Amino acid sequence: MDHFTTDIMQALAKKQDITEVFRMHLEKAVNKLLETELTSFLDYEKYDRIGFNSGNSRNGSYSRKISTEYGDLKVTIPRDRNGEFKQQTVSPYKRSNDTLESFVIHLFQKGITMSEIADLIEKMYGHHYSPQTVSNMTKTVSEQVEAFQSRSLSSRYVCVYLDATFIAVKRKTVSKEAVYIAVGIREDGSKEVLAYTLAPTESAFIWKELLVDLKERGVEEVLLFISDGLKGITDSIHSIFPHSHYQSCCVHISRNIAHKVRVSDRAEIFEDFKAVDRAENLETAKKALEDFIDKWKLTYPKVTKSLQGNPYIFTFYNFPNSIWRSIYSTNLIESFNKQIKKYSKRKEQFPNEESIDRFLVSQFESYNQRFATRCHLGFDKARAELAAMFKE
Repeated sequence: MDHFTTDIMQALAKKQDITEVFRMHLEKAVNKLLETELTSFLDYEKYDRIGFNSGNSRNGSYSRKISTEYGDLKVTIPRDRNGEFKQQTVSPYKRSNDTLESFVIHLFQKGITMSEIADLIEKMYGHHYSPQTVSNMTKTVSEQVEAFQSRSLSSRYVCVYLDATFIAVKRKTVSKEAVYIAVGIREDGSKEVLAYTLAPTESAFIWKELLVDLKERGVEEVLLFISDGLKGITDSIHSIFPHSHYQSCCVHISRNIAHKVRVSDRAEIFEDFKAVDRAENLETAKKALEDFIDKWKLTYPKVTKSLQGNPYIFTFYNFPNSIWRSIYSTNLIESFNKQIKKYSKRKEQFPNEESIDRFLVSQFESYNQRFATRCHLGFDKARAELAAMFKE
C-alpha cells in the first residue's frame, strides 16, 4: 500500500478533511516532477560527479504559489546556471490551475461580476482573489476574441439575421451602446454568430461596415437578409450583396402599427394583420393586406400608407414553406440577444471595450458550439429547394 492510500485511509478513519491529503501529495508530486525535469535536462543526478565541469549545473531555485481546488501549492522551481532550462510542469506566470480558470470564465460568461466571483472563490476555496486577479484570468479569452473576429466564414448562407442590442459601457462616462450582431444559417440548417461590432448608436452605415467584413472573410452568397427595417439598411445590404433578398421583420411591423393606433383598436388590428404574415401562400397574403388596408385606411391612413409602401413584407413567401416560421421575423436573433442582455445586466456596466469584447465572444463561441451540428427547424425539409435557389 503506498503512502497516498495510507494517508487517505488514516484521514477517513479519523474523520478528517481529505482535501489536505490531496493537496499535500499533489504538492510533492509537482515538486518531484520539476526536479526530475532538470535532472533529465542536465543528464546527471544531483550531486553526481559526472556534472563537474560539464558546462552547466544546478543553480538553486525560486518559489511559486499555485492555487488549486485542493488549496495553495508551494512549488519550488529549480534553475540551471546557464539559464537554458525551461520546465514544462507549471505554465510560466500561471498562478492557478486550469480547473479554477475554467470555473472563473464560466461565471464570467454568465454575467457574474468580478467582485462577486472573487467573493465566491474565497468562500469555496478559502483563499482570497482580488477582482483584478479574477479579471486577469478572464483575459485568456482575449486570444479567442482575435481568432473569432478574423476567422474564415462559409461562402454561402441561406439567411442572415441582423439585429442590435444595447449594453452599458464605460468610456469617460457610462452610456448604452449598440452591439451589432449578425447570425447566419447555412444550407445544412446549422447556425452561427458571424460577426459583431460596437458603436454608440445603430445606423445603416455601421451595418454596411459589418457586411463588408463578412464579404472579406469569405461570404459570397446570402439568399436572404432579415432585419427590423432600419432606415437605409436595404441600401447597405444591396451595395455589398446585390443579389440578396430582404425581409422586413413582420413582428416589428406589428409593433410599429401598435404605436400609431389607439389602445382600444390594437387587439383587432393585430388580429387582422396576422392574416397577412400567416397566410397559406403569397396570393392569399396579398389579398389579406388589401383587406386590411380597405378596412383601416379611413381610420388610420398613415398606417395603411406605410404598409402599401413596404415592398419587403412578403419576401419570405418566395422561400420553402417549411422555413417560413423561421424567416418572417427576427425572433431567432432577438431571443439570443435577450439571453445576452440577461447576463450583461448582472454586470451593470463594462469598464472598457476590451471587457465587453471578451464577454460577447465568450457568449458567441458558446452559441456556435451548441448549434454547430443542429439543424434549425424546417431547414432539413428545404435543402433541395434551397440548393436550387442558390443555383438560380
